[in-house]
Order: sequence, then structure tokens, then C-alpha cells
Amino acid sequence: MRRATLATLSLLALGSAGAQTGAQTSAPTRTVTIGLGYFPNVQFTPFYVADRLGYFKAEGLNVKFQHGFINELMPLLLQGKLDYVVGDPEDAIFAKNQGADVRYVMAMYQKSPVTVFSLSPLNSPADLRGKTVGIPGPFGSSYNAIQALLDDAKLREGQDVKLATIGFTQQDAVRSGRVDAAVGYINNDVVLLGKATGKKVYSLDLSGPYPMVGAGLIATGRSLGGDVVRKVVRASQRGLKFTVADPARAFKLAQPVFGAEGGSLDILKASTALMTSAYTQQSGLGAMNPAAWTKAVAALVGQKKLPAGAKATDYYSNSFISKTLK
Repeated sequence: MRRATLATLSLLALGSAGAQTGAQTSAPTRTVTIGLGYFPNVQFTPFYVADRLGYFKAEGLNVKFQHGFINELMPLLLQGKLDYVVGDPEDAIFAKNQGADVRYVMAMYQKSPVTVFSLSPLNSPADLRGKTVGIPGPFGSSYNAIQALLDDAKLREGQDVKLATIGFTQQDAVRSGRVDAAVGYINNDVVLLGKATGKKVYSLDLSGPYPMVGAGLIATGRSLGGDVVRKVVRASQRGLKFTVADPARAFKLAQPVFGAEGGSLDILKASTALMTSAYTQQSGLGAMNPAAWTKAVAALVGQKKLPAGAKATDYYSNSFISKTLK
């Protein structure tokens, strides 16, 4: 019964999709492979939905997903074995800085989900003074964000605040008191820790000192010519739109892909809050605010992770975003 209901929903949505865009739903003429930088997971719901509702097919595309860790997927992208990868903007930034021809072309999250969280009150970065903050390690978007936060608050790492490498055990480390706080994700760690403990979880917004977007589509230079990239982005934007408008239906459609262990509706609802912004209301879902990118890249320059002359526009492009999808 459930399968029949989902199939009906899919067919109705697909029919509506064709009516809205005028796109033909003929057999796909081009196969594109998109790497999703993790295990099958609820966070990729917009892409699963875009596939299940035929949004890629309506663009004449046959999409295939390949899951894996980003350090495995990026080399495949550069070798031409993948057409696109969904990863953090820093994955594109640092690859580009090392000479790779890559560009970040659509943001799934308008705001990075990285946060500092604790079971003790956190009203401002100053509350971290004298505390131990757990981090997965000195790498990735979480490390870039916490460094930007400390720099902005004029807190010295190792003196005012101790950063402790704890791997991906942030929830357990905070719950057990091994660390005072940890760097994790507002749409995952905060949600799950709150459910597990029944307590309020306090968090700090890091978007002021580090206003970087979150995970999104990364393409190589060879993918930016022609109209395929526009089709991939447009189908992905439609997946975003459906997910934001009705997280519950999107969850039901995508769950057969990511399975019972791949995340909950609560996590998806917390994620959809990150998918839109005032900027997307004007510029379309998936578009990126140039001012935010400029400030975030400046923070990376300040951390000496990018050269002094680095420009934000070297790493991203809004050229392929459909502004009519808001």
C-alpha cells in the first residue's frame, strides 16, 4: 500500500513538473554521475527527490549517484570518472588552490551547518574562554569555522581555548563531559543530542565570522561548457524547492534510498532551514551571496590557508542558477 501511494505521488509530481517547466519527459539522452560525499543519508534528500520525481529525466538526463567520502570522490571528479560531486565549498576551494580546474556551482545549504554546541549555556564566544572544545581534527569545514570564530572573538587557541581532537564522537564527548563543548552540526549533533538527553542543547552561530555556505554541487571546468550543467543545477534546484516546501513528503520519497539508518525527519527539517535565505528569495534557490563568500575567503586568507591575492569569484559561480526557481 505504501509503495503504491509513493508511486502515485511520484507520477503526480512528475506530471506537475512537466507542466511547470514545459520540459519534455522523453527518454534521457545523457547520463551524469554525481558523487555524494557520505553514505546514503537524509541530508541528500533534495537530490534523491529530484531523481525519484523525474526532474533529471525531464531535463533529458539519466542520473547515477555514487556515495563515498569526499577524499575519495574528489580525485574521481578530477579524473573525469564523476561529473559532479556534492561536497563542502572548502573541498572546491582547496582543490582549486592546488591547481585543479573546479568550481562550486550550487549551494544546497545557504548557511554552513557547523556550530559549537554544549549542554551548558553558550551565549557568546566569550563563554568558551578557559574551556576545552572537541573537534574532529585539524581539518575540514569545522576546523576552518572554529578558527574563524576564535580569531573574530580574539580568543587564542591553546591559551584561551583548548581544542581537543576527539574524532567524530562529539555527541558522546559532550554528554560524558570529556569536553565542555564540541564543534559539530546544528542539523545533526544538536538534534540528536537533544533527543538522547532530553535536555536543551546550546549552540553558537558561526556564520558571523565565517559566513560560508554549506555543501553543494562542485563541477570541473570541462563540465561548465554546454548546457548540461544548467540542466543538472535546475533539476537539483527543483529537488531543493520540493524538499523545502514539504519536508515530510520529501522524506517519504527519499527514505527508500537512504534507509532506516540514514537519518530522521527531524534532521531533514533542521536541514531545510539552512536551504533558503533572503538572498535566495531574490536570486533563486542554490544561489550564493557574493558578500558572504568574500568574507569567508578572507577568513581563510587570514588563516594563511589561501594566498593573499585569493578572490572568492575564483572558486564559485552563480552563472548556472535558475532565478525563477525561488
